[in-house]
Amino acid sequence: MDKKQTRLRRARKTRARIAMQKVARLSIFRSNCHMYAQIIDETGSKVLASASTVETELRAQISGGVGGNVAAAVLVGKRIAEKAKAAGIERVAFDRSGFAYHGRVKALADSARENGLVF
Repeated sequence: MDKKQTRLRRARKTRARIAMQKVARLSIFRSNCHMYAQIIDETGSKVLASASTVETELRAQISGGVGGNVAAAVLVGKRIAEKAKAAGIERVAFDRSGFAYHGRVKALADSARENGLVF
């Protein structure tokens, strides 16, 4: 098994556990250049809120235009928490999509918690 398939296997296990909880999930994805976050409803069929470093509002705040660093992840975490509050969502399950919980993933999660999301 290669690195990507191992990550996807971990992601499937996490998503199965979250599906049993019947709560909205905060799903993240990180690429080399960008960070993406989505809040998906409990059925998994509808995106309720999303934020990423590709958005023009966040690109203006990111220094140097680089979206693949911890500072950019903090901004995405703050933005997704604001959008979740606007949509009336306070409690989510964190879906790290099989990525290790450190660096950018941890920074995004901590920022979302600090700005009002509970998970």
